Amino acid sequence: MTDDCRNEWRGRVRDFAEHRVRPAADGWSLGNSPSRDLFEEGAALGLFGIEVPTTLGGRGLDLAAKIKVSEILAAADFGFAMSVINTQNVALRLSASAPDRIRDHFLHDLLAGGRSACTALTEPGAGSDLAAIATTAERSRGGWTLNGEKAWIINGRHAGLAVVFAQTDPAAGLRGIGGFLVNLEAAGVDRYAIDSAFSQTSMGTGGFVLSSVQMSEDHMILPPGTAFRTVLEEINGARTYVAAMCCGMLDAAIETVSDYGNRRAVFGRKLKDHQAWRTVLDEAKTELASIRALTTEAMRTISMGEDGRLAAAQAKIAAVETGQRQLPALLHAMGAEGLRPEHCLARHLAAFQAAALTDGATALLKQQVAKLSTPTRPLPGA
Repeated sequence: MTDDCRNEWRGRVRDFAEHRVRPAADGWSLGNSPSRDLFEEGAALGLFGIEVPTTLGGRGLDLAAKIKVSEILAAADFGFAMSVINTQNVALRLSASAPDRIRDHFLHDLLAGGRSACTALTEPGAGSDLAAIATTAERSRGGWTLNGEKAWIINGRHAGLAVVFAQTDPAAGLRGIGGFLVNLEAAGVDRYAIDSAFSQTSMGTGGFVLSSVQMSEDHMILPPGTAFRTVLEEINGARTYVAAMCCGMLDAAIETVSDYGNRRAVFGRKLKDHQAWRTVLDEAKTELASIRALTTEAMRTISMGEDGRLAAAQAKIAAVETGQRQLPALLHAMGAEGLRPEHCLARHLAAFQAAALTDGATALLKQQVAKLSTPTRPLPGA
């Protein structure tokens, strides 16, 4: 795709986010769910196949394109962006790892928006600690039998397909974990929604219980020894696109408050003409520029094939904590008007809390940054 074509496509994605996603998002913050037609419109734009090769019906673009789309969609709604990108990620996994028979059976439906998909790592007793995964995959006649439960899964409440990580050999620890493509409409699967004080509808947060779910041998698409390594390789890209989503949300909040300041008059002057009010906006803009630079560097590092662990962790930490600090300040700058659901401030404020827990909780990432920033040195004379 030429640069002109790529820019034209991004413009259409931006129009979709601005004119179709954003107007619907205020209802999602109150518990409504995205309509099926939005997913179909997103599919027509190629949002579920951004990185999928063109020979298989995708856009054939790169990580940088996915990161930019993530930012554009999250500016309208973080949950919807996460939902779209997670289905895209499963479509990419199918195109890269699944046997032809399995890929051809499921991929078209994902790309067309006919069904959503999820990646299922987290369990009631296992989050960041993958070694604690209790879902099991046991050999059975002609294939595998899966048992266990996955929770807090993006798209979990409505996904038709999941890449489920399960333990094939408890004695092997992380090396025993494999990745299985599971049809969530199969016998033995019981899905459920997960809600909280922050609306989870546009993200589709949910879980499912697997009770003796049977599948053929070729549904293992990430063999033991490969699955855990794949998670480690892909997590840096995920942290970077979450950082980009945070940039998009903060940018949208700044734009919303700025527009309000141009219209609202206080003590005979527009809000924008009060220096103290402008200072809040200027500080947010400065910090946005900083986290955008960190996110761009993380994207560059990963795209160049370099070790992206430190850059991705730093970008995500900075982006999340900047939003957690700046969104309340921007909300107060707008006053009670900012709480109205038709504005993005309240839902983005909640979304930053979810972003802090996604693809590596902030506290754990800070430990990783400390470790990577201060490599262990050998003792003198060793």
